[in-house]
Amino acid sequence: MNISARKTTTFLMLGLLALGLTACNTMRGLGKDTEDAGEKIQEEAEERGADEATQP
Repeated sequence: MNISARKTTTFLMLGLLALGLTACNTMRGLGKDTEDAGEKIQEEAEERGADEATQP
């Protein structure tokens, strides 16, 4: 393999690695945001359930 092809391959591999690491952090953040939203919905449902239980 000549030098130019080796440099190109190395550059592409580093780019793919960086893209993969970025995607991992993005999915972790999405999971945390989804979890936080679910907790807020659950808290609101529990509050409304308690309110409805006290009303006739």
